[in-house]
Amino acid sequence: MSKCIGVRREDKSVWERRTPIVPEDARRLSEEHGLQVVIQPSPIRVFGDEEYATVAQVQEDLSTCDVVFAVKEVPPQLLLPAKTYVYFAHVIKGQPYNMPMLRRLLELGCTLIDYEKVTDERGRRLIFFGRHAGQAGILDTLNALGRRLEGEGIPNPFAAIGQAHTYPNLEAARQTLRAAGERIRGEGLPAGLAPLVVGFAGYGNVSQGAQELFDLLPHQEVAPGELESLFQQEPDSHTLYKVVFKEEHMVEPVAPGSRFVLQEYYDHPEKYRSIFASYLPYLTVLVNGIYWETRYPRLVTKAALRDLFAAPQKPRLRVIGDISCDIEGAIECTVRCTEPGDPVFVYNPLTGQASDGFAGEGVAVLAVDILPSQLPREASEYFSGVLMRYIPAIAQADYTVPFEELALPPEIKRAVIVYRGALAPDYRYLERYLEKER
Repeated sequence: MSKCIGVRREDKSVWERRTPIVPEDARRLSEEHGLQVVIQPSPIRVFGDEEYATVAQVQEDLSTCDVVFAVKEVPPQLLLPAKTYVYFAHVIKGQPYNMPMLRRLLELGCTLIDYEKVTDERGRRLIFFGRHAGQAGILDTLNALGRRLEGEGIPNPFAAIGQAHTYPNLEAARQTLRAAGERIRGEGLPAGLAPLVVGFAGYGNVSQGAQELFDLLPHQEVAPGELESLFQQEPDSHTLYKVVFKEEHMVEPVAPGSRFVLQEYYDHPEKYRSIFASYLPYLTVLVNGIYWETRYPRLVTKAALRDLFAAPQKPRLRVIGDISCDIEGAIECTVRCTEPGDPVFVYNPLTGQASDGFAGEGVAVLAVDILPSQLPREASEYFSGVLMRYIPAIAQADYTVPFEELALPPEIKRAVIVYRGALAPDYRYLERYLEKER
């Protein structure tokens, strides 16, 4: 009897239009691997039900499926007993809002495979939307910059750049960026904006996606150590300046005379402190794409912003595009997440208050936590293509054997958070978070 896999509809947000398995790959799974594919109908999925109907079974009921794939978390009340679920679970940091879901998976005897933990032997993630998050993030960030400047009464070339979801595809967005770039080359920036510096924190998939689109604008890359001298020169209003911050630019050893060692920073971040505040006076825009955990120093603290905005001179910093979007994490003033329909709030460092929209004293913070959903077709096609390497093995695995005997590719087995109603060995630390939630 052939194995059956299901794809549930996304219901966490009206903006979530992605799918983990696109119609063409559903066809291949059926024809080439003999799998039954069941698709839950959705009124918002970027691929319509009719596109799946010719290659899979479209129906509400997923109870006959051995494995259920999704993008975002499955609500606890919709989980089915003894199923294997594959989705972005957002539990590995002990996120309180998802502990009820994790507990329910345990109670129902389910197995959970988390995309976020599908890694190679060096710990590098293999299945992700990071590049598309970066692409959508830079479009939304530049849109926020344009609207923020317009609110100050400053006409500017960024005002023509729309949010990512306003474009039918990435090529249309690229055309808009090229047009904005031509305007910058020809007319230059409004008085007082040059040198306009856009900083990118991080250099992984998220940052690379953001830089890929930003680089369509006329720009010159400078090193973090060159920022001060840049402001001592005659500003060029016909170009933007890009600076990429790596770990060695963001922190320094606490011990006097010690030098930065990357592996030591990863292993013992408590030996380091943030020095990022020294760059803030030079930035007009900060795009954050770093992975952050509580043991690491913050990139931007509320205190650093308070000092910046308390200075006599008005800060240059207009927008923080927090693509990583950890609540009060690397960017401490990311006090909440937003959605594409209301993507920005303004954080006032002097009062600690956040107000909706683009207007107000302080810095505009873009904190959309489902950025790739704004490029649903391209993001889904890429994601599904990568996932296809592993779906047959996930579907055909025998989930009745002890965990030690579970025959999955090592990349996937590393991502098994819950197995048959118990935390997998590498994730038993989550028990303390579950205890807090009781």
